[in-house]
Amino acid sequence: MRLGAFFYATGHHVAGWRHPSSEADGGLVLDRYVGWAKRAEAAKFDLIFLEDGTGIRDADLRSSERTARSAHFEPVTLLSALAAVTSRIGLVATTSTSFNEPYNVARRFASLDHLSGGRAGWNLVTSATDLEAANFGNDRIARHADRYERAEEFVDVVLGLWNTWDDDAVVIDKASGQFSKPDGFRPLDHRGKHFEVRGPLNIARTPQGQPVLVQAGSSGPGKDLAARTAEIVFTANQTLDEAVDFYRDLKGRMARFGRAPDDLKIMPGLFPVVGRTESEARDKFEELQALIDPVVGLALLSRMVGHDLSGFDPDGPVPELPETEGGKSRQQLMLDLARREGLTLRQLYLRIAGARGHSQIVGTPAQIVDEMEARFRAGGADGFNIMPPTLPGGLDDFIALVLPELRRRGLFRTEYEGRTLRAHLGSRPPAGYGPGRTIVG
Repeated sequence: MRLGAFFYATGHHVAGWRHPSSEADGGLVLDRYVGWAKRAEAAKFDLIFLEDGTGIRDADLRSSERTARSAHFEPVTLLSALAAVTSRIGLVATTSTSFNEPYNVARRFASLDHLSGGRAGWNLVTSATDLEAANFGNDRIARHADRYERAEEFVDVVLGLWNTWDDDAVVIDKASGQFSKPDGFRPLDHRGKHFEVRGPLNIARTPQGQPVLVQAGSSGPGKDLAARTAEIVFTANQTLDEAVDFYRDLKGRMARFGRAPDDLKIMPGLFPVVGRTESEARDKFEELQALIDPVVGLALLSRMVGHDLSGFDPDGPVPELPETEGGKSRQQLMLDLARREGLTLRQLYLRIAGARGHSQIVGTPAQIVDEMEARFRAGGADGFNIMPPTLPGGLDDFIALVLPELRRRGLFRTEYEGRTLRAHLGSRPPAGYGPGRTIVG
């Protein structure tokens, strides 16, 4: 089983920053992240995962004023600092294809791969809100289909740039005056609909050959892009059947692109609230729920469904909502959950305040591992991206209580087997994009 440690500033619960077990200044203090990263590496997690957005994503700033999520580090900058204080754990940062350029992204992640000795990963997303677009001179976000069309070309340019250098291009021969071998690197000369990029990249081939590609889209276009290029997929599934269907669908698309199913690891999000007894776990969860500000809860739900819900009765039913140009799969997941369980708006935002649509398990270590193992053995996941409700408290609970049970059942490593992120995953670069030799060590 592969495990990611998903660090969300002060914890994943929307009110986690208010809890005694959280370091509420975590999004602003490097030493907090250093402590969390060292805990995760000592526990042998495969990777640290950081999300990002290109701006504050709540239209009503009253809600942003009441959450710690309105102020946090840019993730590649942060992971560059963490690369210096860790040595084995993977470092995955989210960067959008909507408001960046391929050359900058290729250079940034290649640099992180060199700085970390081969531990970098890029979580490719498309930005999904008008509020983000407004920070870049646009009134509205691009159409969903157009965003993915741009993303398809974007990732091809980045992959192409990473491959403008041969593995052995750098020779550094002082006597002859030759820094790199003749023709060891070359222009890309990409000319497409969205980008014209000459290249080559001004940084050499990286320790992994190229950084690991991660994808978080679960729509049809998102799954096609992942099947062609991704090595990890981060997704949200509510039920075991949904997880198995998603897993089979996505892995079933890979053969069209010359890839084997094991070249991609599906790691859904998991929000665990763990106690030594079920009663203790329930008490921990209810303590967090009691801290939710209604303004913040409704703003979170509005963001998840892509529509402003502030004008609706919070104790009324979830209204019929048109499809959004934002995150389509997450909107549908929210609406399906509300219909399936007959939830009001308030009940729905309380339901998603921790996991935001990802799997949520409140219970003992055995109960949590039972559900993880069931999904893993049924073919619904290759591992999980763990979303601690608070930091560091929720992370410490998972490490102290859940990891021993996973190891007792033979489901998780006791030591790292390699030194790079791709070695941890046991995967290969996408066909046609890797270096002349596969670098996994």
